[in-house]
Amino acid sequence: MRFNRTLLATAGIAATAWTPAQAYEAGAAGWAQKPGITLGGATAAVPPPGLYMIDQVFTYQANLAGPGNNVLNPRGTTTGVPSAVEATAFVWVPGWTFLGATYNAAWAIPVGMFAAGNPVNAEASGMINTFIAPVELSWKLGDSGFHVKTGLGMYVPDGTVTGVNGLGNLGNAWWTFMPEFVVSYLKDGWNLTANVYDEINTKSTVTQYRSGDILHAEFTATKTIDKWTFGPVAYYAGQVSDDKSSAFYGGAINVNRYNIWAVGASLGYNFGPAQLTVWALDEVSANASGGSPQLPPGPLITKGFSAFAQLSYRLWAPDAPVAAPKSPLYHK
Repeated sequence: MRFNRTLLATAGIAATAWTPAQAYEAGAAGWAQKPGITLGGATAAVPPPGLYMIDQVFTYQANLAGPGNNVLNPRGTTTGVPSAVEATAFVWVPGWTFLGATYNAAWAIPVGMFAAGNPVNAEASGMINTFIAPVELSWKLGDSGFHVKTGLGMYVPDGTVTGVNGLGNLGNAWWTFMPEFVVSYLKDGWNLTANVYDEINTKSTVTQYRSGDILHAEFTATKTIDKWTFGPVAYYAGQVSDDKSSAFYGGAINVNRYNIWAVGASLGYNFGPAQLTVWALDEVSANASGGSPQLPPGPLITKGFSAFAQLSYRLWAPDAPVAAPKSPLYHK
């Protein structure tokens, strides 16, 4: 079976890199989903009916940036924040249609590790919150080459949660809901895709603090020639709403905001039964502002380099329909 490149992997594999960015509750990650993970081929189209599996790994090599870094490192040094994540995901395409759209669902289980250097001096490893996308609907707009997809994903608070505020490891003690909108042009070997999604958080069950919403936008412009697929990729991530505090922090709100832009390139090879894709991006701009005097050291965000690798393949396909027997041409 020749692998269909429009699987586009994951509908947002649930992989996250922990960082001490303070756009969320101070001490939590700056996002539930690491920016850039859908760039391994995710489009608005869906593959033929079947059950697909995706194995993805990535590393994020970053340093703390923003005004808060000058407080942590007054002598002009930086604090390194490396992380690594592995996720196994499944995409189910049953062949159902609704309102003219093709239905699919996704499920992913990520694990990872992080470390933060001096003077933070922290490290952890464990389960990240599970990702589930129970509903995604994809419309093919005739023969134009354009496809549109919308859906809802969510991160379930089942990851490793430790510490007095529940932020001592990779799990988050709250739900994150992720509505998405994807538009793609897929024709003549071109894949021009814009994937926009939001992270909407509930209150932490430990502190009752509610982190603000995060907007993601990820862009792909690749060309397939024979078995090779290559081209530029980019992403944006930023906080778009304020946090809401609780009695746990005495009403203090971390009003920090951040904006990150990254550019890079993607390269894929179609082996037939499986597709291997690697991509890497450098964050060319990462800034943080605001902050809270009650939650020192001040505005922080990470800035660094991400490298991803992903293997996608079909585990199961429905049986082909049995052809009806033909009537003989001659009868005795």
